[in-house]
Amino acid sequence: MGIQLPEAKSVAVNPTQAQMREWVLEHMSNVTVTEFDNINYKATVLARLAASTFFITDEENPKNTMPRAEYEEWAAKQDAHIADKDMILVEGYIGPDPSFQTGSRLYMEQTQANIPAMQQQLYFPKDENWEPEFSVIYTPSLPAPGKPNDRLILVDLDNYVTRVIGSDYFGESKMGGLRMWNYLVFEQGGLALHSGLKTFPDVDGEEKSMIILGLSGTGKTTTTFRQQLDSLPVQDDFTALFPGGKIYSTENGCFAKTFGLD
Repeated sequence: MGIQLPEAKSVAVNPTQAQMREWVLEHMSNVTVTEFDNINYKATVLARLAASTFFITDEENPKNTMPRAEYEEWAAKQDAHIADKDMILVEGYIGPDPSFQTGSRLYMEQTQANIPAMQQQLYFPKDENWEPEFSVIYTPSLPAPGKPNDRLILVDLDNYVTRVIGSDYFGESKMGGLRMWNYLVFEQGGLALHSGLKTFPDVDGEEKSMIILGLSGTGKTTTTFRQQLDSLPVQDDFTALFPGGKIYSTENGCFAKTFGLD
């Protein structure tokens, strides 16, 4: 079982997409409704913040680490901030395979309902066996003065918890879970890959799998979604490769940044 989540004024557990849309339109500024009835939100933070991201450890490592005592101070500040807030909790799995599914959850301020609405679509649905292992606790309205960008992303791999403070970028929710999943894969003897995954029929009609590797911006997504030779996309971001050739995927969809939309 995962950690106990901070107490809040109220918690909406697994609300519908329609309910979260209502909260977006009610609480969030800087949104427009498109001619296709989609909601477009212009985030303040446009990318994940590497300089604001710290791994929690008491080992001596001066780069991007924070001692646990300081982390506990920030965790207490975030818990106190949440105490009088309306929160959203979305739950699901990273991974579709029952032999390697990880119960995951996002705990988010209701005033930023667009992020849990998107994260809910990337989780695989929970079932009667679901138990939380990963937790992302996310408070965009709480600043972190004195830290890089006045924001913090705190990664506690010992307890599989990521705390996001001050950012309104969806990628911190998405990567919060996947980063912890990468560590879990490594601990279990697998190789976590930033890759696309697709299937295709070989010359005898048997389904084969293909992993597409490459740096960001080099064409992984384009290659994954091209349908040459009747190939089909499976995964667009992270996969795990285990000894013997077993491949596991992570997300129930894909995510792409957009820009320059009118």
